[in-house]
Amino acid sequence: MKRLFAIVLAIMLLALSRSLVFAAETPAPAPNADKKSEDAEVRMIHASPDAPSVDVFMNDEAVSEGANFKDVTDFISVQAGSHEIEIYEVGTKGTKNPVLKATLVVESGQSYTVAAVNKAANLELKAFTNNTQGTADKANLRVGHFSPDAPTVNVGPKGAAPLFTNLSFKDISDYQALAPGSYDLSISATDGKEVLALPGIKVDSNKNYTVLAVNTADKLETIILQDNK
Repeated sequence: MKRLFAIVLAIMLLALSRSLVFAAETPAPAPNADKKSEDAEVRMIHASPDAPSVDVFMNDEAVSEGANFKDVTDFISVQAGSHEIEIYEVGTKGTKNPVLKATLVVESGQSYTVAAVNKAANLELKAFTNNTQGTADKANLRVGHFSPDAPTVNVGPKGAAPLFTNLSFKDISDYQALAPGSYDLSISATDGKEVLALPGIKVDSNKNYTVLAVNTADKLETIILQDNK
């Protein structure tokens, strides 16, 4: 079953149910008035290293059950507008109140990634738009820093100048165009000390990628996503 832990899995650890309204942080372009209205697409990522698994309902329909750390859903087509999200402790819908009620707002024709980040005690959402337009003869790559206790980092080819600099927790870089091929990348602290080696990262022409650094600093790892089909 698709695992859409959507939006804040671990608010399980909060004592009270709350309401939350959120939208992607990157502004969407103004819609073309002559263009037929399109659905949006959304994928969800469980990026909280110590959050438990949850069941997620969107508009009272089950979209995920037992979502765990590092689970990523496929893109899900949703109508533009507001969508009510309810998060329950696993198996408790109908017997307990949701631990979170949330409203997800999406715009027509846009692609979104929504991640639950931070440790469970301070769980929060990071929402951002994806570039779904490829570039001929180039790959596009960006990096997100989702490790709650890792230092500010630089990322780039091992032994060379970094492509992405001064990324702090919850930062998402801009895309950088690269020649297609395989790269040995390195995540390093700003003092130059390597935090994590990423050998053999392969990128293809006309594809866009997001590399997310997740987990705690002592167990740092990555999730690599393709942003366009």
